[in-house]
Amino acid sequence: MEGDGAHRGTDAQVVACPDGPFLVRGDVEIVTPDGEPIPRRRSTVALCRCGMSTIKPFCDGTHRLTGFRTD
Repeated sequence: MEGDGAHRGTDAQVVACPDGPFLVRGDVEIVTPDGEPIPRRRSTVALCRCGMSTIKPFCDGTHRLTGFRTD
């Protein structure tokens, strides 16, 4: 949970965008593989699913350039 309270009381929701990122809304803590929290400044964030973003774990739109497709 973020210390600023920006996401408090909001049900968590994850939406897989077709051929794009995961949109994460609400009370969800995002952590590194080492378990360190990643700061969030917004209640909704887009997480990279193609693996090519330069700002991982967040999406930078690279999936459009690489032709990333989902089933």
